[in-house]
Amino acid sequence: MYKTGTVLFIALLAAMFSVPSYSANQVPESALDYRAFSALPAFVKPRLSPDGTKIVYVRNVIEPEEMSLLMTYDLVSGESFYLLSSDNEKVKINWFRWVNDKRLVVSARYESRRGTTKVYDTRLFAMDYDHQEGKALNLINWRRLSRLASNMNHVPQIQDEVIDWLPDDPDHILMAIDVEVAALPSVFKVNVNTARATRIEKGKKQIRHWITDQQSNVRVGVSLNYDTGERQVLLKDNDDWRVLAEYNAMTEQGFYPVGFGLDPNLLYYKAYKGDYLALYTLDLTTDERTEVFYDEGYDVNGSLIYSSLTRDVIGIRHHGRHYWDKGFEAFQKGLEQALPDTYNSIVSFSRDEQSYIVYSESDVMPGGYYIGNRKDGSLYFMFDQYPGIQPDTLVPHRLITYKARDGMEIQGYLSLPNGKGPFPTIIHPHGGPGARDYDGFDYWTSYFTSKGYAVLRPNFRGSSGYGYSFAQSRIQSWGLQMQDDITDAAHWMVEQGYSEENNMCIVGASYGGYAALMATVKTPDLFNCAVSFAGVSSLKHLVQHSRRFLNTEFVQHQIGDESRDLKARSPYYNVEGIKTPILLIHGEEDRVVRVRQSRIMEDELDDEDKVFTYVELESGDHYLSIQRNRHRMFAEMDAFLEKYLSH
Repeated sequence: MYKTGTVLFIALLAAMFSVPSYSANQVPESALDYRAFSALPAFVKPRLSPDGTKIVYVRNVIEPEEMSLLMTYDLVSGESFYLLSSDNEKVKINWFRWVNDKRLVVSARYESRRGTTKVYDTRLFAMDYDHQEGKALNLINWRRLSRLASNMNHVPQIQDEVIDWLPDDPDHILMAIDVEVAALPSVFKVNVNTARATRIEKGKKQIRHWITDQQSNVRVGVSLNYDTGERQVLLKDNDDWRVLAEYNAMTEQGFYPVGFGLDPNLLYYKAYKGDYLALYTLDLTTDERTEVFYDEGYDVNGSLIYSSLTRDVIGIRHHGRHYWDKGFEAFQKGLEQALPDTYNSIVSFSRDEQSYIVYSESDVMPGGYYIGNRKDGSLYFMFDQYPGIQPDTLVPHRLITYKARDGMEIQGYLSLPNGKGPFPTIIHPHGGPGARDYDGFDYWTSYFTSKGYAVLRPNFRGSSGYGYSFAQSRIQSWGLQMQDDITDAAHWMVEQGYSEENNMCIVGASYGGYAALMATVKTPDLFNCAVSFAGVSSLKHLVQHSRRFLNTEFVQHQIGDESRDLKARSPYYNVEGIKTPILLIHGEEDRVVRVRQSRIMEDELDDEDKVFTYVELESGDHYLSIQRNRHRMFAEMDAFLEKYLSH
């Protein structure tokens, strides 16, 4: 059905934009093991223009200096254009999208302060695809809009929320922005050529999020009272607003609108069927509710898939893609035949749905992009995300289930290196904690297994996707059952013969970093070492810092607010009993988990004469966005694990 091969324009693109990288004779032998894995993806998020004749993407380069480049390529003329660059320090390219066949909008994320509090601000810019780097058009003209503000000192923090791309009006978009009152956004129609904005819906009724139908009319508002957690889903009915659903977002199962069908009276929403989220439709004229998609044992938590041609809903993203449109279902099956043994996801379609870009990856393939055409059945490889990684160094991940000490079944992903066990082992809890691990390529896990380490990534209690009760078990459970599930994962590895008790380390980032530190307190004899990147060390400090933000009640509900309890569940207050060597790493400009969390932990470890190493990454954020910092992180971790794990 498909042709495969390499097409000329891809070869031209590679030749024009290849940038010198490190070579074997430039890099110390000790670094070769990790640098391929700690490299930023070479190409990120390629997207087709609506007419299918151009591509926009981000190219990460390291020479002559580390930069992320926003670039476009004209598939017809063979010309390429360099639009923007970022060093990923003070300003980062956040996301980008075609508005029409010629023009792009680009979101930028800025490091900022609100008073003494470090935060991120966003801005939205517009430019033509052949624009050469220079002044782009800021789509929020604050000089014009500030006259609407009730507080002249208020400048909106988030200025890139697009709620409708107006496909029938290529010169405008609809944006939600809190111009008049902080955190109470109004809806504006914004011209992408002039930045002229017209308000079409004023902020009201504590609505924090707006949804339009496929005819681009504002139809739904979702309100939230940050103090009480009370939420309403409101439907605009002529000029009136009526309540579709109301609940407490902290304590009750909810009603989550996700979009409209082509029929303006057909609203798709998610709600709980028993303990698990399912997808439904609500007929707004008859109030009839119909189940659309359900997956026993898992929440349906992905977004709707729309046809760019018909604008109707054709499927949902859920552990892959599920289509109820027969044509797209057949198309997806054709892709699976052309690219077998990989997860294949369409990331971009042309307006007529004839040209497309597909992303393909697996446990043992780091991920690559292909461009296809349905008219001639062609499918051509474009580029790899991690060209330095050899697929034969990767191993598959196996979904396993183990029983926690109270009998609860916990899922996780087991990755065993080549060879015969037992293996030196990494227990690798995820961040969040309201997240979860999946199969597919993971650059941390792949690095570990390439070094000969077995890896277990447990989806401990509090992880998302396993139902309401399972997720709610994270409430005020940091360091308790959630931690015990991670401990039980380590014991399971020993019981199964994959690991030995005296040859395991725990490595985590963000919440996973907290879990790694808490393991040294709660199970001081279990792990040979612990690595915490951007981890929380003090729940008390975390809750205190949250008081600077609107969602402080939500944080206190999840974490707790009783001082003695918070201290008992915080590594910072329990350093005395730690025996485990610790590697602490944190970004200097982390605005998600403040660097103070690691600085105070360092001070306590030093005062108690514990064995530890502290590394602070210059200008570093929560996401290891800067290449030198990602390499430094992996270099430190590489040496640390080599020291404490035996092969």
